[in-house]
Amino acid sequence: MGNENSQTNETPPLEIALVAGEGTLPLEIARRLTDRGTPPVVYSLRENVGALSKFAWDVVVLSRLDLASTLADMKGRGIRRVLLAGVVPKTLLYQPAMLDAGARELVAGLAVRDDHSLLAALVQAFERLDLRVEGYRHLIEDLMAPSGEFAGRPLSEEERADVAYGMEVARVLLPLSFGQTVVVHRRSVVAVEAMEGTDAALLRAGSLCKGGTVVKMMRVDQDDRYDLPTVGPRTLHHMARAGLRCLAVEVGRTIVLEPEAFRETARAEGIAVTGVSPCPSL
Repeated sequence: MGNENSQTNETPPLEIALVAGEGTLPLEIARRLTDRGTPPVVYSLRENVGALSKFAWDVVVLSRLDLASTLADMKGRGIRRVLLAGVVPKTLLYQPAMLDAGARELVAGLAVRDDHSLLAALVQAFERLDLRVEGYRHLIEDLMAPSGEFAGRPLSEEERADVAYGMEVARVLLPLSFGQTVVVHRRSVVAVEAMEGTDAALLRAGSLCKGGTVVKMMRVDQDDRYDLPTVGPRTLHHMARAGLRCLAVEVGRTIVLEPEAFRETARAEGIAVTGVSPCPSL
């Protein structure tokens, strides 16, 4: 495979690129693509590329969101298919030095700068150059959340009531597209995820109460090619640190990373985890 910032004149199999943010999801996707004989060219927005380079045809390290040069590099390599995975902090919007002129222009042209609009605009920038943004769900179908209690201890009746209440709150909040997570306790909203991200929202909730329930959902028209909610052992560690005791995620629309470690962490921390069907209007 390639090394960081290395160049190659060969065309990668099936012309696949992976734009990789933080987290273990890009690594899992790259590994599975490689196992299928189609290692991607990785465009890394990660602080450290790490093991991701083992599963890449080549790695291009991006020190900032350099849209113009990234698109030009993809076109120069003959890439046609692009996957987007991993966490990219929304706070980049407030760091002009981290955006090239193309990215700044893209952001400036948006009437609304919520998650839905930002991601849609980014995808349109790719597609204008005939770069097809594809989903990766078919690669990780075994990691999608199942129905019912699937990790940790059984839910208490109070937690079941909080899950139902949290879903009703999500029904109203999700169309606004500023976060996917709400924390409730005894039918009261403790915290709602915004630009700080899920982990920070969990820790903020823990500073206000102990024993809360975390509900993570997605809006019905959310594009599942690149924006599926994700949980993993890290999520549970942050919940345990914050004193939050229950997690509800959507069946078939939430990725559960490192499932064995996830179940072991839930058991060890005494956290109840359940998969729920989405509300009709979410």
